[in-house]
Amino acid sequence: MDYTAADTRYAEMPYRRCGRSGLRLPAVSLGLWHNFGDDRGLDGQRAILRRAFDLGVTHFDLANNYGPPPGAAESNFGTLFARDFRPYRDEIVVSTKAGYDMWPGPYGEWGSRKHVLSSLDQSLRRLGLDHVDVFYSHRPDPDTPLAETMGALDTAVRSGKALYVGISNYSAEQTREAAAILAGLGTPLLIHQPAYSIVNRWIEDGLQDVLDEVGAGSIAYSPLAQGLLTDRYLSGIPADSRAAGASPFLSADGITEDTLRRVRALDEVARRRGQSLAQLAIAWVLRGGRVTSALVGASSVAQVENSVAAVRGLDFDAEELAAIEKISLG
Repeated sequence: MDYTAADTRYAEMPYRRCGRSGLRLPAVSLGLWHNFGDDRGLDGQRAILRRAFDLGVTHFDLANNYGPPPGAAESNFGTLFARDFRPYRDEIVVSTKAGYDMWPGPYGEWGSRKHVLSSLDQSLRRLGLDHVDVFYSHRPDPDTPLAETMGALDTAVRSGKALYVGISNYSAEQTREAAAILAGLGTPLLIHQPAYSIVNRWIEDGLQDVLDEVGAGSIAYSPLAQGLLTDRYLSGIPADSRAAGASPFLSADGITEDTLRRVRALDEVARRRGQSLAQLAIAWVLRGGRVTSALVGASSVAQVENSVAAVRGLDFDAEELAAIEKISLG
């Protein structure tokens, strides 16, 4: 079936300026980390992407290694982009990353110029695009000079293969240094992509201040803590959950009875606000405007709809924030 985007796609979604740039991102962006590999059918992926765009989600985030297998998410997105979204290319922000293990040998991962630029070329072929809007260094490389990695990002922009550049999983001090190098090259740091949620607040210990200082935006991945901050865990650990499946990002051993007690308490706050727990978690990450966008995953259209509905309730009163703070910090 041919796809025509909904005329109402910009009716509800707020768009936030990314740092000091002119680029605005939707408050909720869609990440293709999970659910867009070859283990999922294209029809389901297509339905998710269509519904997201119809709801104003204009930013789709990928990386070279997303799958399974690595590269599959970019290839599948490229197929569906060509079928449905090419007429809307100028309304869409596509991002991808380099840095994690992708091919055999010494150049298949990390932050060397060789890896970063080769990876970008591979990503563009899989995506079927001549450029991406944002290209990231996915993780800092302890063995490559930061100037080399940032120089490769600068080259990506100067070659026309990326419009903006970002970093992910960098510490506050690494971020400050990366931003300074990029500024010296004339290619500003647009954005940082860190993990951030009610139960993972590490960016509050310096990184947010650095981003304000250097004028970069932020997009928080895992705002739902790999599904922990959803209604799936309210009654314990489901047999088909990531935690039960020994996910490296969410383990059953780490989900104690105290953790579940906190999740249930957060759910009570959400219910008083007229939100689902997932909506509360997304809204909390976006509170105050310091985070540009919350990056969510989805395995169904219903999950997309539930996540995007969080933008209807982004304001918190002092009592609600205090309650969440007490639950989060103990």
